[in-house]
Amino acid sequence: MLYNIDKTIIIKDQLNNAIRLDNVPKRIVSLVPSQTEFLHEIGLGKEVVGITKFCIHPNDWFKSKTRVGGTKTVNFDKIKELQPDLIIANKEENTQSEIEALQKLYTVYVSDIFSLEDNYQMMKDIGVMTNKEIETKRLVSNIKANFEGLKQLNKRVLYLIWRKPYMVAGQNTFINHILNKCGFKNGFEGEKSRYDEINSEEIKSLNLDYIFLSSEPYPFKEKHIAELERITNAKVVLVDGEMFSWYGSRLIKFKDYLENELVKKIL
Repeated sequence: MLYNIDKTIIIKDQLNNAIRLDNVPKRIVSLVPSQTEFLHEIGLGKEVVGITKFCIHPNDWFKSKTRVGGTKTVNFDKIKELQPDLIIANKEENTQSEIEALQKLYTVYVSDIFSLEDNYQMMKDIGVMTNKEIETKRLVSNIKANFEGLKQLNKRVLYLIWRKPYMVAGQNTFINHILNKCGFKNGFEGEKSRYDEINSEEIKSLNLDYIFLSSEPYPFKEKHIAELERITNAKVVLVDGEMFSWYGSRLIKFKDYLENELVKKIL
């Protein structure tokens, strides 16, 4: 990050794109649900003018802010109407072609999150760009403290995000990083894998302690537990997908979720 003589902010996003801001942004569009929640947490209620239809937290923003389409189906006309001076996107959540099109028209910060450290850097970058450094530093510090001394469960788990076909969160994902932080070992061991299909026979062959059924993006319910219990001896439980996959301010809630909700389900 550099500040030049006229207070211009120059910063690089997580894809190494140079971001130049001559003024603190007053009209922000967020294309990522978890980052929208973070923007709310650091007090950007007036500045955020547009969100996606999947930005469900906080509820009052979901009801009142202009929606600019989905994370992968951006409504360019809506964005044009809002005239943002900063758009916040993510490499995985949004489509490359749409991000590139937006970059030709607007200032776009793109995050790329695989780890807690990536998350902290994203938060600090946004704090600098939006003049919310104090609020962001406090939040980052609190999240770090929550992840220190986190309960270690030391079990093998398969984390499913989809059904028909079953799809698993692999090693090269933020979900895997969070699993590892509480001692879980990912039962799907492809080192370069992200989200892969897996069939019943493959699941059966794995030596698993647990199968986690995420609440998103596929809305797994209690009724889906039985079909997996028929093919494995692992304990199958529903988990809050937001807790494992949402970076940003949601992470402040993870320790409480793990130790007061999830542990009660699995132990």
